[in-house]
Order: sequence, then structure tokens, then C-alpha cells
Amino acid sequence: RTQAEMAHTCRGTINLSTAHIDTEDSCNIVLSNGGRTYHLKANSEVERQRWVTALELAKAKAIRMRNNQSDDSGDEEPASQSDKSELHGTLKTLSSKLEDLSTCNDLIAKHGAALQRSLSELENLKLPAESGEKIKAVNERATLFRITSNAMINACRDFLDLAETHSRKWQRALQYEREQRIRLEETIEQLAKQHNSLERACRGAPGSAGSAGTAKGSVQSAKGEASDEDEETEYFDAMEDAPAFITVTADPKHHRRSGSNLSGASEGHPEDWNLEDSVFESSNQSSYNESCKDLLPKKRRRTRIPDKPNYSLNLWSIMKNCIGKELSKIPMPVNFNEPLSMLQRLTEDLEYHELLDKAVKCESSTEQMCFVAAFSVSSYSTTVHRTAKPFNPLLGETYELDRLEEFGFRSLCEQVSHHPPAAAHHVFSKRGWTLWQEITIASKFRGKYLSIMPLGAIHLEFHSSGNHYVWRKVTSTVHNIIVGKLWIDQSGEIEIVNHKSKDKCQLKFTPYSYFSRDVPRKVTGVVSDADGKAHYVMSGTWDEKMECSKIVQSSHGSTSSEGKQKTVYQTLSPKVLWKKYPLPENAENMYFFSDLALTLNEPEERVAPTDSRLRPDQRLMESGRWDEANVEKQRLEEKQRAVRRRREAEAVEALEEGKDYEGYIPLWFERKVDPVTGELICVYKGGYWEAKDKQDWSVCPDIF
Repeated sequence: RTQAEMAHTCRGTINLSTAHIDTEDSCNIVLSNGGRTYHLKANSEVERQRWVTALELAKAKAIRMRNNQSDDSGDEEPASQSDKSELHGTLKTLSSKLEDLSTCNDLIAKHGAALQRSLSELENLKLPAESGEKIKAVNERATLFRITSNAMINACRDFLDLAETHSRKWQRALQYEREQRIRLEETIEQLAKQHNSLERACRGAPGSAGSAGTAKGSVQSAKGEASDEDEETEYFDAMEDAPAFITVTADPKHHRRSGSNLSGASEGHPEDWNLEDSVFESSNQSSYNESCKDLLPKKRRRTRIPDKPNYSLNLWSIMKNCIGKELSKIPMPVNFNEPLSMLQRLTEDLEYHELLDKAVKCESSTEQMCFVAAFSVSSYSTTVHRTAKPFNPLLGETYELDRLEEFGFRSLCEQVSHHPPAAAHHVFSKRGWTLWQEITIASKFRGKYLSIMPLGAIHLEFHSSGNHYVWRKVTSTVHNIIVGKLWIDQSGEIEIVNHKSKDKCQLKFTPYSYFSRDVPRKVTGVVSDADGKAHYVMSGTWDEKMECSKIVQSSHGSTSSEGKQKTVYQTLSPKVLWKKYPLPENAENMYFFSDLALTLNEPEERVAPTDSRLRPDQRLMESGRWDEANVEKQRLEEKQRAVRRRREAEAVEALEEGKDYEGYIPLWFERKVDPVTGELICVYKGGYWEAKDKQDWSVCPDIF
């Protein structure tokens, strides 16, 4: 290789032109260059001799290249004939242009000399003094013009000489880069083939099949418990068992519109897909949530927060303070946080609440299911850029979001448990729906990434119809925990069940794959009735939009390579149910908060003293005072530990006296057995909004 090419080589390269090639025995070869030595071993003496011969030839070629930098030969294959002809053609064109310039130079010199003679003759004539001065000035300009022309021609000649001198070096460098690109493409293709082969081998292995079956059972049971299966099983458990289907858009010429209402959509007739009477909006019209976005709220909310400070984070300074300490006592700085608590992040799921307002108007339960499915997906749209973790709420911490006058709903969250951390949430809307949930976060650190598994069911009930929907969240994965830029992915399945009509919706969140041709962050699903008949196909991405297509016909397609038979759904044109709001201006400097997130920590009067807005460390961080926030955060955590130690002492004392100890009792929620899922869940028992009206917060503890 030339010196220029050596700058592009990978680590561990040896320059053969200065290398020593020796043989130790019948099979070993020693290749050394300065302080680097490689010991190579051949399978036989014949093979060793072939390698030694090839290395000696390559060394001789490298020496020739070093001695003659202008030589066209190289250790790589020579440039193609087309590249050489193209280069020679370019040089020939440049030479031709240079000859034209030389001809022009000769003509300029010839006519310039004649012009100067004529001007000299004019100067010798007896003319007025003023005319003589003008002629003299013209003569000087003509001389300058000739000198400039000669300089231009000389510069062009020098450029051509330089191009001829360096053309071969440029050609070799270009050819080297092309070959490197080809090698990289071949390597990536081989890696992709190996990856696919490994996937097929894992799926076909008896052991993995058994574990996958176990994982399937844990998912279908919908208990939301973290699986103890290995890494591969957890990654593929739901994906492998998802129903495979293909959608084909029907020709609109064969399906006329009718004046009937979409309430008969469950029958599957194409004429029921009515744009005028249906609550679905056409994809070429303004979506419902965009029209709601234009409604001006009665109270003006803030549209920005202080920019995020550019503080450097010294990981070693954190790690050295953790030596010898319990994990629960390690103070994590606010550098890893965003200025919102987990209760506020839970409330952020309501950003697209208008989807539920729209669902109230649906006459068909399967049609209503489409909007509920779109709402369940929309809650992930804010996570795509939000890699910072929210503040862990203190036990007894609350958060209210009162938008009754603006959007018709009231939301209340409370941290009801600290170990494990659990938050209860209740939302009432005067527009005809109620939502409640209790979420516990389980996480597993797997070296390169962190899996976050929300455990617990989400309940949604519509007042007029009595339809009761239940679903669970998918797994969130934070990648590049140790090295690289953090990014978040969502993977798994959501099964939404209407426990009144028994309608179901299976949503599949496809995990990101470098080798997949699918759209990143893809979500697909099918809405079916109690008999298992499919009515709608859901499609889109969890960070952008969700569409719904009505099924007019279904048929069984070909069997896939994995032995599964795909179902082909013929659908009408899709309708956009949900589309993500654009982020506010300067969002990248405001933690990538959405318009709603910017208002969540806005100070408000008359809230409970346990409200997250009043948390001092979170408020200091939002103001950009991170050092003070870290001090305040440690104070609050130590205060919470002291309360926990006192509670544990009370429990021990009660046990010694033979008394029952109830432990921590939530303020505004109470534990009951859910009649639908059979799980013990915290539900709202009332009293918060009445206490707010009276401003009677005597039951609230002093947690800040």
C-alpha cells in the first residue's frame, strides 16, 4: 500500500515493504514489523509454503510501490478500463483547452504588439498634449492586458502539469474507496444472512420452542408479571404468536357509498363505510384531534420552560460515591432526570383524550374499539425522544390535572406504594367516560439495554353503553445504556378486550431491527367481534399516526416459511384516527416536551400540599439550578427513608403486641378486588375534589 492508503487501513495492519517473513517449523510462519509480530499456523507444510510464496510476492510488490510512487500497480486490483479511459479523456480535453489558450495567447501577443506599435506611432505625431496623454494611457493598459494574459496561460499550464502528476494517485485513492465500499456491502450482507440463519435456528430448536410456549402462556394470561425467561425468549414471545395477515385495498369503483349509518359496520358490508354519517374522518380531511387542537382553552397556559442547562456529567464522580453503599441509598443526580414526576408522566397519557370523546359517539362497539386502540397507542408518542427518567414520586405524593371546564375531564394520581413503586390513577370525563389504572414499574438491566415493564391493567368504561375495556401496556426498552446515544423502542402486544360485548383488538408493536424492511416503530392489529370475525385493520406507527381500514372480505393466503397460514384482508381506503401533534418550537432544549407536558408542572393555586408541582427539587431543576436540586433531592429521599424506618418499627412493635398493622393507607384510593380481572387494585374512593373546594387538606402528610 502507498503511504496515503496506509492512513485508511484498519488497526493491526503490517506494512509488507518493511516486514520480515520467517518460518519456525514445518507449519508456523512469523511475520514481524518493528514492535508488532504475528504468528501464523498453516494446516500443512505445503500450505505454509504457499503462504510464504504469496507473502514474498506481496512484499516485493510493496517495495516496488514504495520506490516508485507514480507506478500504476498496487496490491489491490487495478482500476477498470472505463475509469482509465474516462481519466485519459479528461486529460485530453484539458490538453486541448490548453492548446486553445496557447493559440489565443499567441494571437493576443501578436495583435498586442501591433497595437503598441500603432500607439507608438500616434505618440510620435504632433498632436495636442491632451491627446498624447490619452494615447499613452491606452498603451499602458494594452501592456498590462498582455502581461495578464500571459500569466493566465502560464497558470493553466501549471494546473495541467499538476493534474497529470497527481492523476494516478487520485485514481488509486478513488479505486481504493470503491473497493472498501464493496467489501463493506458484502460484509453487511453476510451478517444479515447469518442473523436470519440464527433466528431460524433459534425458532426451530426444541428447547427454544418449549420456552417460547411458556412465554406465550404468560402473555396470554395477561397478568402483567415480569417473565423470568431468558433474553431471547422475552424478545420473541409475543412476536412469534401474533396472527399473520396481509391487507389489500379494495377498488372503490366496486363499492359504492350508501346513506346507511356505520352502526351496521359489524356486518362487514362495504356500503356501510359512510364518510358523511360515520364518526371516522376521511384521510384527506382534517383529523378530529387537529380540529380539537384549534379550540382555544379558557385559561392561557404556558408554552415554554427554561432551557435545559448544558451540564457535563462525570460518571466516575458518581460511581466512586457508590462504593460500599446500599443500592437504595445511592443518590442519583438530577442530570438523569426530566423536571416531571412519574405521576405527571402517567397523566400525559391523556394528551389525546379527544379520541375517547369521539369514541362516545360511536354506535358500534367494534367501531368504538378502533378509537380505544388508537388511544392506547397514542400514549407512546411522547416517548420517542424522552430518554430522561421522571422523578420517582414520594409515598403519598399526588398530582391533579383539572381540565373540567376546558376539555371536560378531571385527573388524579397518587403514589400508593413505595416498594414496589405503584401509582393509582383516576380520570372522570363529563363527556361520557371514566378511566382508572394502577401501574407498577418493573425493570431489568441487561447490560446494553434496560427493559421497563409496566405491570397492571388499564380500565376504560363508557357511561351510556356500559362498554368496559381493559388492556395492558407493552415493554419499553432503553438502548445504549453504557455507550452510545440513548434511544427508546416499544415492543410486545396489547390485547384490548371489551368485557361487555367480548370484542377484541390485538395490537402488535414490532421491535426495531436493523435488517428489517418494515417501517420503524410499526404497529398493526385487527379488531374482531365476540365470534372472532375481523371487522377492521389497524395500522400505523406509535410515534406518528394510526389508521383504520374496514374489512370487506377475508380469505386464507399462502403458508409462510414458518408454517403459518396468512389471512388476506380486502379493505376499503384507510381513515386516519389519530395523528401526533407537532412538538413546540425549541423542544430540543426543553427536554422534548409536548405542549401538554410544558403545562403539567406549571404552578397552580389551591392544589393539595402533596402535589408534584410543589416538590422543591423538581422545581429547582426546572429552573436550571441543578446543584441545588441535587441537594434538595437527597434531603427528601433521606426524609422518606426516616419515615419508612419509623413505620417498620411500628410494624415490629405491633407484631410483638399481637396487633394487626395495616401499614400505609392511601389518602384518596382504596384497595378492592376488581370484578373483571380478579386482581387487587387501588380505585378512587372520592373526597379529593370536595376537599379542594373546601381547601381542607388536613389529611395530607408533610412529605416535602
